[in-house]
Amino acid sequence: MKRTVLLLAATVLMGCTPVVSQRGYLQDLDNEAGIDTTTDTKTTIQQRLGYPSTVATFGAPDAWYYISSVEKQIAFFQPTVQSRAILAVYFDKDGKVSDLRHFTLQDGHVVAFESRQTPARGRELTFLQQLFNATPGVPIQSTGNVNPGSPGGGGIPGGGGGP
Repeated sequence: MKRTVLLLAATVLMGCTPVVSQRGYLQDLDNEAGIDTTTDTKTTIQQRLGYPSTVATFGAPDAWYYISSVEKQIAFFQPTVQSRAILAVYFDKDGKVSDLRHFTLQDGHVVAFESRQTPARGRELTFLQQLFNATPGVPIQSTGNVNPGSPGGGGIPGGGGGP
C-alpha cells in the first residue's frame, strides 16, 4: 500500500516538473564577435550565422533578425518566456553590414491583441442540426445567400453565374 502511494506521489510530482526548451537561433557570441561591419556582406553573414529567423519588411534599413528564446512550461499551463535574445544585423544599400545590435526581453514592448471577433454573416448550424437537416440523395437548397459571381448565379443582376 505504501509503495503504491509513493509511486502515485512520484508520478504526480514528475507531471509538475518544468520543461525548459530552447527555441530558434542558438546564440554563438564568439561567432558574432567576428563579424566585421566594413567587410561582411549578406552572403558572409548567411554562411557564418545561417538563415535569419525573420527579415525586416517595413522601414528604411534592410535588416535580418536572429531570434533565440528559452521557454518554461509546467504541466498543462501556458509556457512562459524566460529569456529572449535577438541579434539584429543591418545592411546598407550595397548589401554590406552597417550595424549590429543585441536586444533582450527587456527591450520588447507588450502588444495587446484585439480579442473580439467579427460575427459572420448568416446562420451557423451545429453538427447535429446539419446531420438532422440532411436528407440522403436530396441536394441542399440555397437560402438566397449566394456569393456574386459564383456558379449557379445570384447576387449580380444580369451577370454572374456559370458557363
